[in-house]
Amino acid sequence: MKIIRFLTRTAGSADDAGKVGATDVMAYAYLAIGVLIILLPVLWTFTTSLKTERAINDFDMRFLPYAQVQETIPGYGEKDIWTFVDEDGVRHDVFKTGPTRAMTEVAELTAPQTLFTVSRRALHPKETLHVSVENYLDPILKRNGQDNFHFGTYVFNSVFVTLMATLITLVINAMAAFALSKYQFRGRMTVTLLIIATLLIPGTITLVSTFFVVWTLGIFGSLWGVIIPAAATPTGVFLLRQYMLTIPDELLEAARMDAATEWRIFWRIIIPLSMPALSVLAILSVIWRWNDFLWPLIVLIADPTKHTIQIGLSTFTGEFNSNFNYILAMTVVSLIPVTLIFVWLQRFITTGIANTGLK
Repeated sequence: MKIIRFLTRTAGSADDAGKVGATDVMAYAYLAIGVLIILLPVLWTFTTSLKTERAINDFDMRFLPYAQVQETIPGYGEKDIWTFVDEDGVRHDVFKTGPTRAMTEVAELTAPQTLFTVSRRALHPKETLHVSVENYLDPILKRNGQDNFHFGTYVFNSVFVTLMATLITLVINAMAAFALSKYQFRGRMTVTLLIIATLLIPGTITLVSTFFVVWTLGIFGSLWGVIIPAAATPTGVFLLRQYMLTIPDELLEAARMDAATEWRIFWRIIIPLSMPALSVLAILSVIWRWNDFLWPLIVLIADPTKHTIQIGLSTFTGEFNSNFNYILAMTVVSLIPVTLIFVWLQRFITTGIANTGLK
């Protein structure tokens, strides 16, 4: 009987282990699918930025950067190379000597003067892997006619706007959240609800009124005209308030008994204890400010020396033609700072979101 009971318990443990193992496999599978869905557009953007301008304009949807082989043919100049297989199964490298028709006139590379016709459907482009690093180097180094793209200026303006706006956002939102979470005054909940209610108002509705405020303050056309209106955000106030509510009031009372001023309590107690939530808000603010396009376009459109990287990308878009190879390459470059900041602060995200109750 003891042996039977032991075997029964062992079998049950094995079944439980199998269930746990199957659950882990499913969890990893769902995680892999989710990561793939999120990262696939980014990976596609990166690989496409390495393709030639011709491949992008031809809507080449392949993942790897392929390019058609070109060679200089005496008497014809630079030509695209095509391949076809004859009736004997021999593969030939040829180039077109005339326009593409149902029966296209071609010549072999080894005998460029000997012309013959081949069905257009039998011709296939001869391709090779080609990484177009010039998509990155031309705008940065102002080569190949890209003199109007001032990469250094755009990056400096974007960094300045992002850093200053983020610092001001953290300070102002933390002060507002501190007042709404730790002080008892009449109308506190009304003010909190009004701040949260502004999340329901689309930003485009307030553009006109914000424009007149910036114009009245005399900061229209400057980088401060982009920074100041974005200083206070309802999302930041709500996030920090929810986190500060978890800080025990006894800490503040003990500090007041030690004759600490309210300003000292804010900087020496509230701010250090709120670092997880502040880190989350910093990440969100960096993403918002770095990727902002519409408002900087309105405020800074008249002065190209004040343009940010997002406005600078519009330099590659013309009336009849757009350099998508440069747009994709510079888009990838613009993702690097945000990614680095996210990696640096990501360890605070889980703690900050979990403690603030933000979903």
